[in-house]
Amino acid sequence: MGILIGVVGPHDLVDEVAAICEEQPGVSTLRLDYDHESQAPTVVEAHATAVEGWLFTGIVPYMLSHDADVLSRPAAFVDYSGATLLSALVRLQHQGQDVTRLSIDTISTADVMTTFAEAGLPTSQLRTIPYRAGMTSEQAVAFHRRGKGHAAITCLSSVHEELRGEIHVLRLVPSIHSVRVALRQLLLSAEGQAQEDAQIVLGLIEIDAEEGLLREATALGGTLAAFRGGTHLLVTTRGPLHDATGGFSSLPMLSRLAGHSRVVRVGFGLGRSAAEAESLARRALARARRIGDVAAVLSVRADTDILLDSVSAPPAAEQNLRVIARRVGLSVPTLEKLLEARTALGDEPLTTKEIAERLAVQQRTARRMLHRLELAGLAERTGNLTSGTSGRPLTLYRLML
Repeated sequence: MGILIGVVGPHDLVDEVAAICEEQPGVSTLRLDYDHESQAPTVVEAHATAVEGWLFTGIVPYMLSHDADVLSRPAAFVDYSGATLLSALVRLQHQGQDVTRLSIDTISTADVMTTFAEAGLPTSQLRTIPYRAGMTSEQAVAFHRRGKGHAAITCLSSVHEELRGEIHVLRLVPSIHSVRVALRQLLLSAEGQAQEDAQIVLGLIEIDAEEGLLREATALGGTLAAFRGGTHLLVTTRGPLHDATGGFSSLPMLSRLAGHSRVVRVGFGLGRSAAEAESLARRALARARRIGDVAAVLSVRADTDILLDSVSAPPAAEQNLRVIARRVGLSVPTLEKLLEARTALGDEPLTTKEIAERLAVQQRTARRMLHRLELAGLAERTGNLTSGTSGRPLTLYRLML
C-alpha cells in the first residue's frame, strides 16, 4: 500500500524534490508550487485532506505552515545544512569567491559553524541570520545588503530574485542526500500516525429513532450493528473519528440525530484492542447518561473522558455561558469577551485578526476557538477579507452566542 506526499516549494524545486521522493517504492507525490513562500499555508490548507504527509523543500515554508496551524498531517522539511551547504561552498569556490567571507540566511548559526569546522574553514568573517518566526524575505535581503564584500548564500527564492545582479548570491538547492533523509523522517512519522489512526474505536449508541443513524455511521467510516439491550454498536478507527470531530472537540452528527430523536446518547471508547475499546465505550455511555438525553462522550486510557456535544444552542437569552464553555472547551471569560465583541458590532462579522486582538491571543489561537464555536453552531463563516499583504486572507465570522 502506497503513500501520497504533498511536496511544497517554489516552482523550480518541487519537481526535483518530488522526483527523488518517487524513487522510493510505494511513494507518489502531489506537486504543489508557489510564487512566494508566504503562499505556502494557503497551498497546504487547500489540499489538507488530499495527502498523507507533507514534504517542504525548505524550513521557511514549513514553519510558515506550522505557525498558521494548517498542518493536519505529518510533515518534514529538507535541511539545507551539512551536505547541501558544503556543495554550495564548492560551487562558490569554483566561481572564484572567497568562501570565508559569506553572509548566510535561514540556516542556524550552530549548523553553519559545524559545517565550516568539518570542512576546515575559518568562521571569523561569516555573517548569519537564522530563520525565526515572523522573519520576512525583506529582512533577509536587508541583512545581505549590509554585508559589504560578502557573497550571499540564501535558502529563499524570493531573496535570490531580489539580489541577483546586485551582489554575488547563490541560492541553496537541496542535495539528493538531504531529500532522502527528510523523506525517511517523514515516512517514519506517517507510519506512526497511520498506526495511531488505526486504533480501534467502539461506539455504543442509545437512540429512540434510528432515522439517519446508518448514514452517520457510514460517514464515520464505520459499521453499525445491534448490541445488547437495544443499544447500537458502531465500529470505526481513530482517524475518521478524529477528523469528524475536529480533533475530538465536537460531534456534529449528534445535533443531526437529535433532530429526529428525543434521546441520543453516544459513548465512544478508544483503545488498543476491541476489549479495551468496549470497556471504555461502556464508561463513556454511562457518563453520557448522567449528562442528559442528548450527549456524547469519548473515553480514552488514563481515566480521561472528553465531552463531545454539538447540539444547537438555545436562544441567547436562555444560554448559560458555563454550559457553552463546557461544550466548546473555552473559558467563561473568553466567551464573555466574544459576547462583548459581538454586542459592539451588532450583526457585523469580525475578522480573525480583530477577534485575536480583542482576546489578546495569536491569530492561529483565535482560528482554533472560532472553529470550535463553528462546530457547535455558535459561529458561521461569512467570507474572506484580503489582508492587504501577501499573507493568507482573513476569514470573516458572525458570532451567534
